[in-house]
Amino acid sequence: MSKVISGISMSLDGFVTGPNVTREQQLGDGGEILHQWLHEPDPRDSKLLAGMGENVGSILMGRRSYDLAEGDGGWADGGPAGPAPCFVLTHNPPAPETVRAPSVFTFVTDGIHSAVEQAKAAAGDKVVGVHGASAAQQCLAVGLLDEIQLSLAPVLLGSGTRLFEHLGGQIRLERTNVIETSNATHLRFRVIR
Repeated sequence: MSKVISGISMSLDGFVTGPNVTREQQLGDGGEILHQWLHEPDPRDSKLLAGMGENVGSILMGRRSYDLAEGDGGWADGGPAGPAPCFVLTHNPPAPETVRAPSVFTFVTDGIHSAVEQAKAAAGDKVVGVHGASAAQQCLAVGLLDEIQLSLAPVLLGSGTRLFEHLGGQIRLERTNVIETSNATHLRFRVIR
């Protein structure tokens, strides 16, 4: 059975974007530093990134993440994980003729449980990758997230989009891995149920 795993870069003060997120500046003001490990990787960063991508069977994301990327021309090869099926949580799906990769994107309007169920079915024995803060928060809040992979950037952004909000109470984690590089500290946690 597939695992549901959120992999995201975050500042030390808990932000996954800076303030003022737009289509042109999807990580907000100053947020590009969160992804420095992707653009100037050392070998440990590269190995981690390759490992994260090779086992993804499907993606789960929120509508805002979809709109930001699609408004910027979309992903070159389908969705955030290439041709892997992508399930977008939304109350308002876009008009079908506006979806650039209709074979990749499915818009789920009946909630997080349905979206995770569909994403797991599509992933088979591979990972459901959770993309963006909102989808990760929703999965955590209802007990559907199995693991969290944080790439902690050595920066304090001060404001932006927080990763750990709207969780509905305490969630216990078990640290399973730590990788330190010059650009980030990569932390992996299992969600304890």
